[in-house]
Amino acid sequence: MQTVVGVLRGGPSREHDVSLRTGAAILANLPEERYAARDIYIDRHGVWHDRGRRAEPARILRQIDVALIGLHGEYGEDGEVQKLLGRFGVPYAGADALGSYLAMHKALSKARAKEAGLLVPEFRYAEKPAESVSAAADAVRAFCQPVVVKPAGWGSSIGVSIVGGYAPVLAAIERLFALGASGILVEEYVRGREATAGVVENLRGEALYALPVTEIAPPQGFFSYEAKYSGMTRETCPAHFSRVVTEEVKRAAKVMHRALGLRHYSRSDFIVAPKGVYYLETNTLPGLTDRSLLPRALDAVGVSFRDFLSHLADLALRK
Repeated sequence: MQTVVGVLRGGPSREHDVSLRTGAAILANLPEERYAARDIYIDRHGVWHDRGRRAEPARILRQIDVALIGLHGEYGEDGEVQKLLGRFGVPYAGADALGSYLAMHKALSKARAKEAGLLVPEFRYAEKPAESVSAAADAVRAFCQPVVVKPAGWGSSIGVSIVGGYAPVLAAIERLFALGASGILVEEYVRGREATAGVVENLRGEALYALPVTEIAPPQGFFSYEAKYSGMTRETCPAHFSRVVTEEVKRAAKVMHRALGLRHYSRSDFIVAPKGVYYLETNTLPGLTDRSLLPRALDAVGVSFRDFLSHLADLALRK
């Protein structure tokens, strides 16, 4: 008897379109001999649809055995949909609600990284618009310019800017609050080479298996939303770092998976700088499109995407 797998995609976040592609990749690659895939589309207003028809989440979730979450950004990676799945007792792959929330909140995840002994860029945090002026002034005084201004809870580099000077920094903060950001980081700009590493639980006999490190070299030096999905960024996997750096990036990815209390799989991003490897953030539901980093790393070690999806479903059903 086939296992019914609900594939959640879309969602109300700014990463809706990328999520559609991740979900489509999952639907196209789930082994048909083992699984009956259900396409569960969540529109930009948060309304659920089952096989093209609008339906209440309760009705949909009672008809599936396990969920693979192809959502990105708010609602998918901040723990909200995980709470809903948990309420209806549906097993799902990926981090639970708390781990998702901690990883999505960049200030909290950086605090966990620092506690775990990793290098982290220094930052100032503005939780509400009234703190914009003080955060901008403090960051300009404390850090060399330019600095990185980013929303605390969005993904895919959406809303991230690199600016210098009090007026531009303040303007960038105010713009993000006007767009609905729930908190903003003003972070020191660490120059170096960008790297990412995925980890997968219980793969190839290891409790936490580190995939090959990928080096990311965007055309303008900044891995923006456009650079991520335009196909113009050079991504080298395995990366051409020294053995010492490679092992440190892998170790740090494992450290953050554990420090955030994550499950099943994750992908963490770093800057390799002269002073060491700096932690940036962790993705609890990394992209799985044909241009995404995790599937390429899997391919580099001979793990097919179909086998990976089966592995995720098995992990979810065990817990």
